[in-house]
Amino acid sequence: MGKSKRGTREGNDRRKGRKGSLSAIAGRHQIRWETSKTAQTEKDSWLFHVKIMSCSCFGASSTKRKGSAGQDHHDIDEILLETTKHFSFNELRSATDNFHTRNKIGRGGFGTVYKGILKNGVEVAVKTLSAQSKQGAREFLTEIKTIANVRHPNLVELIGCCVQGANRILVYEYLENNSLDHALLGSRSENTKLDWRKRSGICMGTARSLAYLHEELVPHIVHRDIKASNILLDKDFNPKIGDFGLAKLFPDDITHISTRIAGTTGYLAPEYALGGQLTIKADVYSFGVLILEIVSGRSSAKENWGGTQQKLLLEWAWQLHEEGRLLELVDQEMGEYPEEEVIRYMKTAFFCTQAAANRRPMMSQVVDMLSRNIRLNEKQLTAPGLFQDSRREPSLKKSTDDTTSTSHQMSSVPVTITQVTPR
Repeated sequence: MGKSKRGTREGNDRRKGRKGSLSAIAGRHQIRWETSKTAQTEKDSWLFHVKIMSCSCFGASSTKRKGSAGQDHHDIDEILLETTKHFSFNELRSATDNFHTRNKIGRGGFGTVYKGILKNGVEVAVKTLSAQSKQGAREFLTEIKTIANVRHPNLVELIGCCVQGANRILVYEYLENNSLDHALLGSRSENTKLDWRKRSGICMGTARSLAYLHEELVPHIVHRDIKASNILLDKDFNPKIGDFGLAKLFPDDITHISTRIAGTTGYLAPEYALGGQLTIKADVYSFGVLILEIVSGRSSAKENWGGTQQKLLLEWAWQLHEEGRLLELVDQEMGEYPEEEVIRYMKTAFFCTQAAANRRPMMSQVVDMLSRNIRLNEKQLTAPGLFQDSRREPSLKKSTDDTTSTSHQMSSVPVTITQVTPR
């Protein structure tokens, strides 16, 4: 689908705007622009958009949905079985001991994840999506369409799904060490202690999988929600990116997609958070923030740095870099580490989070930067861009309408701010 058609389709999904700010850090001075536009929700148009998408994905018309439920279910099965294994609800209920709370291993915005054991003894992760959530239904479809046939050592494998009645369930491979945020921020023990070898391996594996999604797959895939809770760890702490419910397919012939804003505060690239202009460089920005979390052992979404100044992680890290105190960012629980390599990783994070998207490297270049195949030219490094949501919510869900762009000069870095304009 061409650029204009995609932009038009996404533009029809209009919901409430958001007030936020874009800032760059230049030395000890901070420059911020405010933007606030509220678009009136058009519920009927949005519902129509969802129905059209659901019908095109499942191959079922609205007339058929009003007819035989059994026939509709049969048609859905045929479509899904072309791409992924189909489980019955009873199979998954049995595998999870009736979705018992003791098997609960995680919870997302639109569903709960349980550990399950199939009849053949294979351990799986079973993600149930809320039947009442339209967003959950969209994520279910997106996940299947995006990664059903994608395989990479550092991507979570989708094993199958369940579509039965109101149930929408995804079945993944089970990963023994849960998620990265659990390992970094949860209760720590000697068994889950992350030394530098494990942390650097997590950074490198995640970078390679993003390079695969961005540059090797056709069409390319933008994940849109790279964060610690979406990086899962196997028994050897090898990382695997999961949760592709917000992912976007990105054809070669377009430069960006204008789309609703979705993701997690603290990881959002500023040009995307403010204007919904999505490119693969939004994932690069999020990965840069993730590196800083892995090195520091702290969350990026909370203002808990800088003493009484209360800075975000990226903001505080840049200040330490400017003051020549970057090693103060390192997690003291990591134990011994090679200082030069850790500094290289943190500086790579700064290259990934530069305010101007076109200054950020491609993920294949990031892999080379981490592995010392590219010399870091710090003379080309510019200040990070920051998006700070005025309401401090952990996640953003927003749509875009017609957009207009204005450019500002900021510490020698051209930054484009795309403002949402209501119709």
